[in-house]
Amino acid sequence: MLRRDFFKLPLLSLLFSASLPLLAKDEQPTLKFLHVTDSHMDLSMPQTVEWMEHLRDVVNTKFSHIDFVLFGGDNFNNTAPGDSDAKKFKEIIDSMRVPAYCVRGNKESTPKPDPKIDAKEFRDLFFRDDMLVNGGDWMIHKKGYIVLGLDSTIEHSAAGRFKPETIAFAKKILDLGKPTIILDHHPYLNYWGGSDPHDIHKYVLQNAQEVIAQLFTYPNLILTLSGHKHIDNVSRIGHVTAIATRAFKAAQMHNQNPMRYIEITGTQIRHRLITT
Repeated sequence: MLRRDFFKLPLLSLLFSASLPLLAKDEQPTLKFLHVTDSHMDLSMPQTVEWMEHLRDVVNTKFSHIDFVLFGGDNFNNTAPGDSDAKKFKEIIDSMRVPAYCVRGNKESTPKPDPKIDAKEFRDLFFRDDMLVNGGDWMIHKKGYIVLGLDSTIEHSAAGRFKPETIAFAKKILDLGKPTIILDHHPYLNYWGGSDPHDIHKYVLQNAQEVIAQLFTYPNLILTLSGHKHIDNVSRIGHVTAIATRAFKAAQMHNQNPMRYIEITGTQIRHRLITT
């Protein structure tokens, strides 16, 4: 499926049906992938570039069997002049032997010192031809599963919320009934038990309750993946597993950068936090 703006869903349903392999009645494909978030690659800190290059090497040697890598925002610090940091990040992930898919975090939506890497520039650099694109959001399907990449950023702010068009897009995709994963930057819960209103405003998706009411009632939404707070957590919101993966940069040590390995078979989710 070529990348393009959102088109009629009945046709999309037919494309799904035609593209899936015929399976035995009791056979379910297993989706395997890595979730990497808050890598904060920064050209002014060469070790962060080395970490990303080491991640690329680990993926290519130990995880070439997986279906893809999902990058959950704050992928690069967006502080280099022009687009040099974005292009370096893209060069690294493009050299992986498996596809890599990215959503924006607040670092990508708050460019410093210039506005070069804005939403359009991010789309032009990182949205792939196998994505179904709707504005700043995207969808892919693999092995009968859907991954929704949703843009939770607010321009020039560390806080986040889903726009009405993002929620509408997610609902139309969820209406297809396929097991679905949502990838975005901002978590839905104050899972660290913070009491500072400013802290909660910054880190928890601002319209989380609306999003939970609108999307988490779908029985085929099985997993959400986020980051932003840099603290690892696995929660349940109704029937949905909500994971916030520890920041890739958190350990501040080469070869010790955290990420999450995930396998999904049907609605069964197996995962573990690992390091490079």
